Amino acid sequence: MLWTATQAIRRFSTSSNYYQNKLKLAIIGQSLFGQEVYSSLRKQGHRVVGVFTVPDKDGKADPLAVAAEKDGTPVFKFPRWRVKGKPIPEVLEAYSAVGADLNVMPFCSQFIPMNIIDHPKHGSIIYHPSILPRHRGASAINWTLIEGDKKAGFTVFWADDGLDTGPILLQKDCAVEPNDTVDTLYNRFLFPEGIKAMVESVQLIADGKAPKVPQTEEGASYEGIQKRSNSKINLAQPAEAIHNWIRGHDKVPGAWTVIDGQSVTLYGSSMLGGSVPAGQPLEIEGASQPCLVTKNGLVLYGTDGKALMVKSLQFEDGKMIQASKYFSSGESSSVELTDEEKKMAEEIRNIWKGILSNVPTIEETTDFFKSGAASMDVVRLVEEVKQKCAGVQLQNEDVYMAPTFQDFIQMFVRRLRGEDQEEELVIDYATKDANNMTLKMPHQCFINGKFEDAENEKTYNTINPTDGSVICKVSYASVGDVDRAVAAAKEAFDNGPWGRMNPRDRGSLLYKIADLMEEHQEELATIESIDSGAVYTLALKTHVGMSIQTFRYFAGWCDKIQGKTIPINQARPNRNLTFTKKEPLGVCAIVIPWNYPLMMLAWKSAACLAAGNTLVLKPAQVTPLTALKFAELSVKAGIPKGVINILPGSGGMVGQRLSDHPDIRKLGFTGSTPIGKQIMKSCALSNLKKVSLELGGKSPLIIFSDCDMDKAVRMGMSSVYFNKGENCIAAGRLFVEESIHDEYISRVVEEIKKMKIGDPLDRSTDHGPQNHKAHMDKLLEYCDIGVKEGATLVYGGRQVDRPGFFMEPTVFTGVEDHMFLAKEESFGPIMVVSKFKNGDVDGVLQRANDTEYGLASGVFTRDINKAMYVSERLEAGTVFVNTYNKTDVASPFGGFKQSGFGKDLGEDALLEYLKTKAVTVEY
Repeated sequence: MLWTATQAIRRFSTSSNYYQNKLKLAIIGQSLFGQEVYSSLRKQGHRVVGVFTVPDKDGKADPLAVAAEKDGTPVFKFPRWRVKGKPIPEVLEAYSAVGADLNVMPFCSQFIPMNIIDHPKHGSIIYHPSILPRHRGASAINWTLIEGDKKAGFTVFWADDGLDTGPILLQKDCAVEPNDTVDTLYNRFLFPEGIKAMVESVQLIADGKAPKVPQTEEGASYEGIQKRSNSKINLAQPAEAIHNWIRGHDKVPGAWTVIDGQSVTLYGSSMLGGSVPAGQPLEIEGASQPCLVTKNGLVLYGTDGKALMVKSLQFEDGKMIQASKYFSSGESSSVELTDEEKKMAEEIRNIWKGILSNVPTIEETTDFFKSGAASMDVVRLVEEVKQKCAGVQLQNEDVYMAPTFQDFIQMFVRRLRGEDQEEELVIDYATKDANNMTLKMPHQCFINGKFEDAENEKTYNTINPTDGSVICKVSYASVGDVDRAVAAAKEAFDNGPWGRMNPRDRGSLLYKIADLMEEHQEELATIESIDSGAVYTLALKTHVGMSIQTFRYFAGWCDKIQGKTIPINQARPNRNLTFTKKEPLGVCAIVIPWNYPLMMLAWKSAACLAAGNTLVLKPAQVTPLTALKFAELSVKAGIPKGVINILPGSGGMVGQRLSDHPDIRKLGFTGSTPIGKQIMKSCALSNLKKVSLELGGKSPLIIFSDCDMDKAVRMGMSSVYFNKGENCIAAGRLFVEESIHDEYISRVVEEIKKMKIGDPLDRSTDHGPQNHKAHMDKLLEYCDIGVKEGATLVYGGRQVDRPGFFMEPTVFTGVEDHMFLAKEESFGPIMVVSKFKNGDVDGVLQRANDTEYGLASGVFTRDINKAMYVSERLEAGTVFVNTYNKTDVASPFGGFKQSGFGKDLGEDALLEYLKTKAVTVEY
């Protein structure tokens, strides 16, 4: 679990706005980081008596100065603090006058004299973005990446007269992901956690608890600021070293090489896993072999034969292009703007004016960066344009690639018109010949419309339960992958075409998904069979067939979601109108089990998407393949990127992060009750996510003596052995009336002996392997407990003597109410039978309801009055009368008690993914 009591208490206490001890602080520094530290310290009750920052540049104040001036805090903008090594008296006097107890230096590019450093009674503390004593100096983050460190972090230390050598107050670290850049490290960890650490450090000082740990010189290093002159790439080294050099110099000063006689700077490097896409060769000076310009970027090779991908190139004249367009960079012609587009261009010109306040007139040739814009101005430009022109997809990279106003407008208009073609989906298939076909199976994470390796490049084996063989390796998603997937889903919901799409058009896309699933149904059923052990005929009809039906059903709902008009009781009722709207929730997380991998995906995803949400889905770790194949089909159907994201991996990592993530508004889960409780707790502690849970069951099936015996035997067996017993609504306990008990058991055993156990791809097979070895072992243990407690093992109870994870269909009788078998779900092919006295309807009902679960139930009788009486009193979300397992896409499905809450299927399922807004108008 993420939360322990200690952690929860600490989080609560450190987020409080009240501290007993306060300090008077001088903030010395600059930048957005300095601004955030300043604001956070003021919120915590400390008094900032002075802010000392850099002078305005090109008429623009530093963000720290802007915030402080707005608050009325004294602000000093000294161009320097000393001359010829001596403090400037006027500066020293102005500083001394504020009377600070402590100097806080979050980010400072100026040299501060020791007279200032030592002046306050508590001295000075500084933030440094490395784990000191490693990487002293101003380029610490860069060198963390350049040298391939596995950990990054920061240090808050006491300033002394050395260069980053003072005693350590506090340190924190994080893992460096394989494709981290300076920006991702800073934004993910160094910036947000650094702000918190500075606040924590100040409070430790205020409370008299701040340590001063002398720095050791062991492992100490100092690296100077990297300059353009020494940032040329050495291509005669392994791929990872090249990758580290490029990402360590991204964006400043930029790692460069020579292509066609001119220096070209490379940005956006990532290690390339899987196969290399086809491309056009490109000779680069010093490379061990020709590089490739592919549709995804520029592929470089190291001396070890491994490859990396570069996304962007910048030429000597400052122009930046996508690396994939190297050979066509000069082919783009200008587009003629419509009148409406010209109006938008003038609005964007005004945004440029607001940012470039030092530039009198924004001309067509005005260069954003040559006019003094910095990286924060890039963010501001992108966000303001997106806010003004809702729906246009812009990235920070676009500004670098179109730095002049005319180029920016051309790029913007093309983007607005949708003329920038999406990259063709690249899939590194795992292939396998099975069922008279060649299966093509995606096996990587699916994030923002692309298949890609996990950030940490970890994989695991997915196993065929028929023989225990490895089907293929599958990406093992990390927390970083979850964060990227959620960010993609949020962007798709907030700014992408999905959120603006007409509901009927959204329904058309869901119909296309259903059509493509039907077109690929044999392949999907075969993948499902080898990955989960489902008998192929059942996989084709139910696992895949019902999935297709589910998407078609909810596709039809898309344009039928509506609110109500409500009469309200007001003083002037004729001039008031209240109506409700049903709106999507936003980003939803879906965590599905391994027993019906594709069908559980469909049950939850179809309703989620029909309601207009975006999603991040985690398939069960042991059955990921049909979910990833579904992702491929969703792209072919035209689902916009970011709407659907699929992350194979562990529940403890991926599932937990989804539960905790603050940008997820709803989590739908099918699985065990203990895990459901943990998810619900995490969802509550994080951001009070909406939750729907379909959990464990111990579904009772009551068979009365007046039943149709043939039907009761056939359906009773189906209630237990359907899908090898791996069925959430399986009859966990049969109650058979005493007068027919022995005959019923005899006929069941007779039918079991006719069942064919074997290869699930064999069309004559009735009973396939259990899903995975750990589950089969659990079933064998379940049977052992039953025998030890005194239940009668009538048939089965053993593993079948053949390769794979095959379990004999099993029958226990004589099961008493207190026994383990009577209370606990097996989730396997184990029939648990108890007698009840002839005519004792109320007695058997009491026993049937004596469980904490309430997912499903059933009754067999020819007496309609008895059937209705029993169905009204059974405490379960579904009651089957003279049938079993008969679910339909239009009928709501879900449990009571500790079997969970919320519904899949039917109109009720849509409500799980919608919120109601009430609007009252006076007119």
